[in-house]
Amino acid sequence: MRISELIIRAIDWFYIKPVRALLPRQVFRYAVCGGVTYILFDPLCYFLFYNFIVAHRYFDLGIVVVSPHIAAMILVFPFTFFVGFWLNRYVAFRQSPIGAGTQLFRYLLSVAGSVLLTYAGLKFFVEVCGVWPTPAKMLTTLLTTVYSFLTAKYFTFRHAAEH
Repeated sequence: MRISELIIRAIDWFYIKPVRALLPRQVFRYAVCGGVTYILFDPLCYFLFYNFIVAHRYFDLGIVVVSPHIAAMILVFPFTFFVGFWLNRYVAFRQSPIGAGTQLFRYLLSVAGSVLLTYAGLKFFVEVCGVWPTPAKMLTTLLTTVYSFLTAKYFTFRHAAEH
């Protein structure tokens, strides 16, 4: 059995009557995949990178100085990008007729929008509101979730069957 099928079985085990009444299966799978990726995996990676790799340091790249919270965001990006794409393609939107290369390119475009929203959110919450970087990242991620789902459903993995 493939890993994606095991993940689907595990997710669908929790797709019980009260949840079924509120959410279509595809939305539930997307929410679980997104929750695991962006509420657990991403903040954990961000915390580790911010505190141990970036170590609260500013990076002078010559033309720009990158603040520690933005440097950590940049370094975590490839990990969450590929984990998120794989989960979306093989778990949440698995029946899409669009080819993998097209999906990957479209996913890159939709994620670029999320990155811009995340960047603006981090700048706002950390530098304007004074929120600590890790909670600011979590808050910002929650705000981009609706955008991400809509672009996945209606652009990246368009016409994916909902079963």
